[in-house]
Amino acid sequence: MQPALVVFDLDGTLIDSAPDMHRAVNLMLDGLGCAPLSLPEIRSMVGDGASALIARALAARQCVTADPAEALVLFLKHYEAEPTTFTRTFPDVHATLERLRTHGLMLALCTNKPARLTGMILERLEIEQYFVRVIAGDSLPFRKPDPRALLAVLTGFDTPTAATIMVGDSEVDGATAQAAGVPFILMTYGYHRGPIDGISSIATLDHFHELATLLHA
Repeated sequence: MQPALVVFDLDGTLIDSAPDMHRAVNLMLDGLGCAPLSLPEIRSMVGDGASALIARALAARQCVTADPAEALVLFLKHYEAEPTTFTRTFPDVHATLERLRTHGLMLALCTNKPARLTGMILERLEIEQYFVRVIAGDSLPFRKPDPRALLAVLTGFDTPTAATIMVGDSEVDGATAQAAGVPFILMTYGYHRGPIDGISSIATLDHFHELATLLHA
């Protein structure tokens, strides 16, 4: 398997960001007078962007009087203040990205996280240099699982779907790749909400470093 372009998801694939989102969500809930959520609960809510995360958090705590728009602003305020206090790259991410790039693969990112936060996190975790193109959740009028988000990455390189691989961790990523006609590799350690075997993929990997071997890098 030797693609020309590898498109990565961010949260749950390259980085474990749930602890910082957990902190920010609970600060938001506290500000609204609502009970906190556990870290496993937050992990199960990640994947469809910040608006969906906040909607799920408010529903889980039955914060029926809260304005979702105001809650989102409050969450982003807390999250942007400290986006990498606990967030880390998963094991072997740096070394594997370097290996893939050294072997001539173009690397890109397609995430539902807002562009401002994405940029801050990529820079602070020192992985921004690996990606020649980044499509974030607010870069376009649409986001994953809309396949146009992924296809926009390909358009930037004029790369056919047959020469592209998407790497992600969730149902959202799998559905995006399938709708775009791009082969999908699933990382099993991420933030998927259902069983692994319910996500269509050409391969499932338990460790990030296995990706280099699979892609013949």
